[in-house]
Amino acid sequence: MTIRRLDPILADRIAAGEVVERPAAAVKELVENALDAGASRIDVTIAGGGQKLIRVIDDGAGMDEADLLLCIERHATSKIPDGDLTNIATLGFRGEALPSIASVARLEIATRRREAPNGLRLRVDFGAASTPAPVALAQGTKVEARDLFAATPARLKFLKSERAEASAVADVVKRLAMANPQARFSLGGEGRAGFDYQACPPGQDGLLARLTQVLGRDFRDNALAVDAEREEFRLWGFAGLPTWHRANALAQFVFVNGRPVRDRQIAGAIRAAYMDYLSSDRHPTLALFITCPPRLVDVNVHPAKAEVRFADPGLLRGLVVGALKQSLAGALHRATPANAAAVVEKFAWSPSSVAPRMAPSPDIARQQTGVPSNALWGEAIARNWDWRSSPAAPSLLAPGFAEAPPAADARAHEEAPLDGDLSAPLGAARAQIHETYIIAQTRDGLVLVDQHAAHERLVYERLKRERAERGVARQALLSPVVVDLDPADAGRLVEAADLLASLGLAVEPFGPGAVAVHEAPAALRTAEIEPLVRDLACSLAEDGAAAPLEKKLHHVLATMACHHSVRAGRRLGAEEMNALLREMERTPGAGQCNHGRPTYVELKLADIEKLFGRR
Repeated sequence: MTIRRLDPILADRIAAGEVVERPAAAVKELVENALDAGASRIDVTIAGGGQKLIRVIDDGAGMDEADLLLCIERHATSKIPDGDLTNIATLGFRGEALPSIASVARLEIATRRREAPNGLRLRVDFGAASTPAPVALAQGTKVEARDLFAATPARLKFLKSERAEASAVADVVKRLAMANPQARFSLGGEGRAGFDYQACPPGQDGLLARLTQVLGRDFRDNALAVDAEREEFRLWGFAGLPTWHRANALAQFVFVNGRPVRDRQIAGAIRAAYMDYLSSDRHPTLALFITCPPRLVDVNVHPAKAEVRFADPGLLRGLVVGALKQSLAGALHRATPANAAAVVEKFAWSPSSVAPRMAPSPDIARQQTGVPSNALWGEAIARNWDWRSSPAAPSLLAPGFAEAPPAADARAHEEAPLDGDLSAPLGAARAQIHETYIIAQTRDGLVLVDQHAAHERLVYERLKRERAERGVARQALLSPVVVDLDPADAGRLVEAADLLASLGLAVEPFGPGAVAVHEAPAALRTAEIEPLVRDLACSLAEDGAAAPLEKKLHHVLATMACHHSVRAGRRLGAEEMNALLREMERTPGAGQCNHGRPTYVELKLADIEKLFGRR
């Protein structure tokens, strides 16, 4: 079979399989073009999940006739003026998007520059272009793609439902909106609600406003600011509190020089930073922005530009882990307000949740007594009411017998709380109930604390500080543990020998495809060493980190903290409870225990009033 040159339109359709694999990919390319053109407003409209219609309108710079004709030719772009692929400062650069879309759809482009007397329109039907014609248009560009993949019916079979494709389009637009808060974004179309995000001011406050538009007010209420620099890298954005977590990592957004990306090494760094706060099956919500000189990151390693490669991934990993840990430590005892909201939602009073009142209506009461019923009720409350005179009083207490003691330990209430304690974030201890939970009073509400979970976290943090000061206690093995591995995995372990040594594990090469362990942390059993080394090899291959060893050591400390903390069922005095509250306020991560569960729930007076139907 002889080799022949493919027809240009057929070649474009083949190439479109990589660049435009679904409607969301086409929307991404068109919106990126609008952003590269300096647009401050971008309106996206779709129909049929994007297969029937994609329309993107922007107010960017626009194109003249020469650029309009060139933009539909493959590998024609204005974004690499000097041909230097190490200095890419735009979202697009390959010049493949419009030719790929035009080869598999009916494409119409209308554009106008500011200084032009009129706009120009160009139609391309499945690769066949027409002649540009004048059109009335404001400054900017309008691109419409209809009947996407009609020229390649096989691709239509692999599209998902219209709802799923529309959801993917919305996700793409939302990610680009998060990366560009100064621009206004809207998405609409038949059969969907869509959104319209107003432009936000520059700076961190503007970014938080845009993230609130996209992710909701819950994100704003649980967000911690992140801002750190190391050499030529800067990391900034917002990270969610550890007590506000999800079952998957879909709510983790990472942007590199304004480009939404998915990077395994950054994802591994995020897991490492939250390792002390979340169980392995829970994931934080965050939006992180990384800026660096273009020469330090390669964006030309993925057909859809969804992945990047860094010149120094170790430096970036250290920056991400360090910055996130610093922000989490700075949050101290802070926990998500969602815990209180969940309590209010479960127990809030509503007219339908209680039986009808037997009290007469205000009108009837006024007719009978001349005073409305609510006034009579208030007068009754004002009296010195004695529960023993109530018909509902228990009849178990015979005369001469002492009353039963209350179930709650109210000793902390015997003395008035100090003003300093009341003004503290977690308030002043007022009671201990069921010898497990502490009730504290604040200036504007109350706090319910799980004494065991709280003290467990305090002990765990103290043990970590002691380990950091004294180092990891290690022991020499009587006979080395030899672990057979793939040669590549063994090489990674040997290269990371210094890192492993700092964590108490001494390894050295032992022939091809094997390592020998001579020293191990004293807290580990010998039987745990071989599986740990294999886990380390996998972790180093994935993200270059020794997370399994750190996690194992932290697990040992967490177990020790659990067994050395105040147990449920222990009665505490007022001074002990207040001391526990003050230490929680000073301790990083005190808002959740070592297993990721909350250590306290705070209810404001407004929340309590909702529980009793006062609001």
